[in-house]
Amino acid sequence: MLSVENIDLYYGDAQALEQVSLSVPPGEIVAIVGANGAGKSSLIRTIHGIEKPRAGRIAYDGKDITGWPSHRICDLGIGQVAEGRQIFPSLSVLENLETGAFLPRARGKEKETLERVFAMFPRLKERLGQAAGTLSGGEQQMLAIGRCLMGQPRLIMFDEPSLGLAPALVEEMFGVIRRLNADGMTVVLVEQNVAVSLTMAAHAYVLENGRIVLQGTGQDLLHNDGVRQAYLGL
Repeated sequence: MLSVENIDLYYGDAQALEQVSLSVPPGEIVAIVGANGAGKSSLIRTIHGIEKPRAGRIAYDGKDITGWPSHRICDLGIGQVAEGRQIFPSLSVLENLETGAFLPRARGKEKETLERVFAMFPRLKERLGQAAGTLSGGEQQMLAIGRCLMGQPRLIMFDEPSLGLAPALVEEMFGVIRRLNADGMTVVLVEQNVAVSLTMAAHAYVLENGRIVLQGTGQDLLHNDGVRQAYLGL
């Protein structure tokens, strides 16, 4: 469904990604794990068209989308829930959700999708007129996911979805991702909780200093001695 081949990304003269390749089959959860600064967010931003690679190729459903602008990539069905939520704090919950449905692929389906979002996140329905910036951290993350769903994605990339959330809300957030995947959504998961992300993932990649150094099934990496020592403290 998604193929990344030998991507190089630079910020000025500093190389952030080097010869990065990965594939995401339809209907799976694929995890990308690594330390802070390893290049995980840079990879997500490059796939989504926010950053432009110097070399390499990105394909979605067999179509070369390398260098496409973000709005075109979104309209193909690739959604992103960015690190730090990045909602519009001065807009209401409803207005935030409506911005997610501006894509051509989402038009005419707003009401149906909104009901789906409310079924998944009843608290958002209770707070429709409330300014998004006054929501709790967990509610803002729900809103960020809901806004993404309003765009009718087929694949969602989550960048640190549990960051800054209380433990009970973290488990709830992982439950939402599992539910979306069970409903047929393809997921790329970048997550600081390595143990949980590897447990959830069908396939996973370890990114270090901008390079893929290890890949395998989630279970294989979960039991890999190097991964356990570096990321699980075992």
